[in-house]
Amino acid sequence: MTQLDMTPGAQVPRTDVGPQTAVTSALSSAAYRDGTFRELEEKLGAKLKNGRFELFRPSAGEAFSRAVIDRTLPAKRNPLVPSFGTDVRMVVEHCLAANDLRHARDRQLALVTVVCGLLFLPGALVWLAAFQVRAQLKKTHPAREGFYGTLALLAACGLALLFAIRPPVDGPWSLYFRLMMLAPVVGWFVARRICLRSTIDLRTRWQSLLEGGAVAATVPQAVPRDDLDRKATDLRASLERLTSEQETNIHHYAGRKGLLGAGMRWVAVEMNEDLRPAAGHADFRTFHRWDLARKIAERLGSVAASEVPGGDMPHVSVAHWVVQDIPEGADEIGRPSTPEMDGYRMRDFGIQQIANRQTIGTDTDTNVAAQLVLHNGQVVATVTVKVTVLGRNLRVSVYGHALGPLNGLFTAKPKPKEKSVPKTGKFWEEKTIVLPLIDDDEVVRQAVRAPFHKIPGLLNWLGGSLTLPEPFCLRQAWTDKTWDSRAKSDSVLYSAQPIFNMVQTTTIEFLADHDVDVERFTNRANISRSENQAVRPFKADAYDAG
Repeated sequence: MTQLDMTPGAQVPRTDVGPQTAVTSALSSAAYRDGTFRELEEKLGAKLKNGRFELFRPSAGEAFSRAVIDRTLPAKRNPLVPSFGTDVRMVVEHCLAANDLRHARDRQLALVTVVCGLLFLPGALVWLAAFQVRAQLKKTHPAREGFYGTLALLAACGLALLFAIRPPVDGPWSLYFRLMMLAPVVGWFVARRICLRSTIDLRTRWQSLLEGGAVAATVPQAVPRDDLDRKATDLRASLERLTSEQETNIHHYAGRKGLLGAGMRWVAVEMNEDLRPAAGHADFRTFHRWDLARKIAERLGSVAASEVPGGDMPHVSVAHWVVQDIPEGADEIGRPSTPEMDGYRMRDFGIQQIANRQTIGTDTDTNVAAQLVLHNGQVVATVTVKVTVLGRNLRVSVYGHALGPLNGLFTAKPKPKEKSVPKTGKFWEEKTIVLPLIDDDEVVRQAVRAPFHKIPGLLNWLGGSLTLPEPFCLRQAWTDKTWDSRAKSDSVLYSAQPIFNMVQTTTIEFLADHDVDVERFTNRANISRSENQAVRPFKADAYDAG
């Protein structure tokens, strides 16, 4: 990622990489992908909005970059769900950088299109019609595309040869008709070199990000040239807004979707007993829910330490959260706009006020959250603690949430394009041949899109676009199940247990300090720990959670 300086053109790569490096790089690499954008629907289950002309379809990287930029950078947009274990700003900057590389290519292609296409428009339209037929057949009737697509191109070639040999008119216009079908072919050869060079550059960045290379996202348009450069200033402010928004402590629970950004709940551990004075005391000392929640948060801050060398828990963060309940089908989230808010965060006194009042029957409550980012960001394990008091009954609820790894599409490296064909003389056997990195259809696709690269809305209308799921969380939108991996599943299970134990121990100590009889609480904690140690038959590699 790049930390942008106010000096024009200054780009300083950031070095503050954390445990989220791998997943951030994987998401960033999607901005440089090639291939059809329909694979996003096939492999990710993403919703696509079809365009009017198949010839103008975007590539996977173009659709992903445009969708992410349009969703994250506008001044007026719906709030984003925090993406734990991910540097969202870095991903967005790579989307901007990929767009810049493509725009540089498109400027060159646009010149070729104007000279060899627009000036010889009748001939160019004939060629485009042939390629549109091929593209449409490839989408609707893949089995027939080879025959009918070739037939359409042969018809265009025959027309070009006919006009070149015997133009339909005499005089000066005869030269124009001779060149009308040939000039687009010359333009195709020039455009192919431009497209090939660009594709190799994008693929190199794609592969380098997945292999851990230092690929900096250069975003010069976010560096103001002077005090009047409003566009760059606004872009810079939008990028900084992304960073601030990720630090929010306002979160949302959406039914079976779980805690947005943290995943579904997979376990619940309860301590539920009546508050009774300890022996020798007429009554226990009064306390507030916030007092116990704060004590738990303080103790969880030390849960990562271990007296055993190498036993420390990695990257544990503890925070107080305000959790709002929203319907499972809600298509947006909201955040309060009250004096208790400081930007995207609620101030401590606001959280304390919510914690100390009765929240039963309301949609807002407070939790203590302990979070671990594991497996280079591929797994986010979150444990939330909720303290509830009803009359003299105290309930301490500890919930585990898990957010699994990214879909495998994001970690797939670029591969050469290959095709299996029958062997010459041995038609019953097949051999694999390497296809050109850029074929005819891809050159034409990029060339016809190039003149409209400054009008992304029109390109979306012409060729289609990617529709992001709402409420949108960059990290959670394309997550696979945690439980499909044994190592990742065990990491979630093991990391949660010390937190559960610490919460139980802290609660008992706190109650004892306030003259509460803790015998029943201690028994409950011992029973809970015993259940975790019990031996019973079960399917070791099959989980019912998430």
